[in-house]
Amino acid sequence: MNIKIKKYLITGVCSILSSFVYASPTVYIPLGSGNQVIAVDAATDKITASYSDVDNPHGLVATPDGEYLIAGSLKQTPIPKGKPANTPNSKLYFIHPAHGHVMSTISVSGWTHHQGITPDGRYVLSTHAMKGNVSVLDLENNEIIKTIKTGRVPNYILVTKDGKRAYVSNTGANNLSEINISSWKVARTLESGPAPEHMAFSGDQKTIFVSNPRKGQVSAISVKTGNITSTYKIGKAVHGLDIGDDGTTLFVSSKKENKLVAINTENGKKRELPLSPAPYHLNTITGTGKVYVSSRKKPVIWVIDQKTLKVINEIKLPAGEAHQMAIVN
Repeated sequence: MNIKIKKYLITGVCSILSSFVYASPTVYIPLGSGNQVIAVDAATDKITASYSDVDNPHGLVATPDGEYLIAGSLKQTPIPKGKPANTPNSKLYFIHPAHGHVMSTISVSGWTHHQGITPDGRYVLSTHAMKGNVSVLDLENNEIIKTIKTGRVPNYILVTKDGKRAYVSNTGANNLSEINISSWKVARTLESGPAPEHMAFSGDQKTIFVSNPRKGQVSAISVKTGNITSTYKIGKAVHGLDIGDDGTTLFVSSKKENKLVAINTENGKKRELPLSPAPYHLNTITGTGKVYVSSRKKPVIWVIDQKTLKVINEIKLPAGEAHQMAIVN
């Protein structure tokens, strides 16, 4: 082969491989009262697409390959008098980003707060706060195969990387439930601090961090023992939290004190960034060094640099407010 041609071929292949290696994540974001889901390019922080016809989406997950988004809804219809309490009265929405629209819906009993998805992309777990349970959607069969009673007012869900366990915060029961995914049964109950809501794993998944909004703190729970190992005072109305790219820095929002707090979980040291109004849901965007923080009172997402804890960009939303984000790499 001609050396020059060979050189061009190698250069071209390297360029193609480089584009795959450095491809930026897409962040999918439900906009609640804006009745839509948007897609954001994490490299540019620009909105690249929007998907309408979704009623008040709050929880959101994406299949690992990014082919489907499944959005839960805070909207439900009244159950007719005389009908069973478990009569379906809300929906899960299937969005196909490549096709650009909602492809189908699945009926569920009770509005959905937050969601989790197994690493193989087969099962979607949704919390139904007023029903006290978690529904399990089998994506292969396109049906709800199980409802699991966890505790009063289930709120947030975490699924382990190995897909063997899921953890649910029960706000009204003041505890966490561990679900064995192979049997779909509650295996044990863990401590949580008062009225637990949002959760995040540590980088090694040995610790679960849980927000306790009414007490203005975050509790750290040992997955092994199920006990609280430490607490971090944050501020009034703690809400969103997530672990940073380093696996040890925890980012937490305080709605009423209008700030983002970064905690070094190895030594307890804190940094604070004023954000106003009402910093709300947040996600670290893995591999980018960014944190996306939404506002409860303004249609905006602040883009924060994880290392400097400074605002580096803002994403103006078309409507509504941003809730549980789903990231596809």
